[in-house]
Amino acid sequence: MKTIIAPSILSADFANLARDIDAIAKAGADWAHIDVMDGHFVPNITIGAPVVKSLKNATKLLLDVHLMITDPRKYWKDFQKAGADIIVFHIEAVKNAKELIEEIKASGVKAGISIKPATPVSEIEDLLPILDLVLVMTVEPGFGGQAFMEDMLPKISRLRKIINDKKYNCIIEVDGGINGETSKLCVYAGANAIVSGSYIFSSSDFKKAIDSLR
Repeated sequence: MKTIIAPSILSADFANLARDIDAIAKAGADWAHIDVMDGHFVPNITIGAPVVKSLKNATKLLLDVHLMITDPRKYWKDFQKAGADIIVFHIEAVKNAKELIEEIKASGVKAGISIKPATPVSEIEDLLPILDLVLVMTVEPGFGGQAFMEDMLPKISRLRKIINDKKYNCIIEVDGGINGETSKLCVYAGANAIVSGSYIFSSSDFKKAIDSLR
């Protein structure tokens, strides 16, 4: 399958969000990645479900919603109702991840889990059979524009080996410090979905930036 490109709207112009979403769609993006931060689980505050609802009406792109929040069980339904196509939560934020994955999937949307840089693959390995996506953070979550952590590459490779060996239907997504060079390292390691924010939105040519990530 081709590499999925999911520009992170965290780096878009929020005064012209519909315009920017339309521009990345025309430039060849596959998904729109939406970073939801609560100022508690991570040290930043971004957006909530009303913005997702507005975007759902403004684009045909798949909405990939990454919940970097302390209590995803309390809030995930708001994002599902708002139009999220994939809901990704952090393994570090829940006690019973399996139960939450099953609840999300039962609602008709795809379920993903994200792992911070310090969290090993072993923490989520038993969940891979029921997951649609694993998001490997290649920076500490919270702010855009950070430097890529190359020591996360073995984690991607380990996930790819497990998924291939067991024939699981699970996408490996990466997020953090992704540009034209680091994306190649991630794809080579086994990732098949790339999140990139500042690299795309700071470019004068969105299509050229997106193409370079593939």
